[in-house]
Amino acid sequence: MNAANPVANREAQRYTLPAIVLHWVLGLSILGAFGMGLYVHELPFSPTKLKLINLHKWAGITILFLSVLRLLWRVTHRPPALPTEVQRHMPGWQMAAFHGTHHLMYLLFFIVPLAGWAYSSAKGFPIVWFGVLPLPDLVAKNEELAQVLREVHELSAFALVGLALLHIAAALKHQFIDRDSLLARMRPGRG
Repeated sequence: MNAANPVANREAQRYTLPAIVLHWVLGLSILGAFGMGLYVHELPFSPTKLKLINLHKWAGITILFLSVLRLLWRVTHRPPALPTEVQRHMPGWQMAAFHGTHHLMYLLFFIVPLAGWAYSSAKGFPIVWFGVLPLPDLVAKNEELAQVLREVHELSAFALVGLALLHIAAALKHQFIDRDSLLARMRPGRG
């Protein structure tokens, strides 16, 4: 880092543009797919429900694809280190929560859509991504397995959204209580 150039220091502490775009697109997609899943779950059986279920499936497959891209980017592009001031003032338990939450969210980025895809396969309902690309079944049709996979999909989706809300709350704490500008590292636009 260049101590004489504060702009260079801020830029060095920011995530790359692809990381920022993937972060926000994936985050908004997850919240949108979760909201749609809750909404569809309560609808009576109808053509509208079937249409929304397909949209939910397409969103899930898109989230899975974005998660693969995000993981590949993350493994090939090291994220910026936490600013020294933040590290110095963050208690050990918060640092552990920071790392644990991120690792668990990455795991759930894959578990939620894969469980949904497997559930759809076990129910005997193929996924045709955007009505164009037929995807292979992950498992054979099996009603008992479908019920287990539905539970896994739902519970992991609630866990992912819970962690995302915790992540948002922590970012807002850093922005408005700690005032350490940590949020600026992932904010779109210039730091």
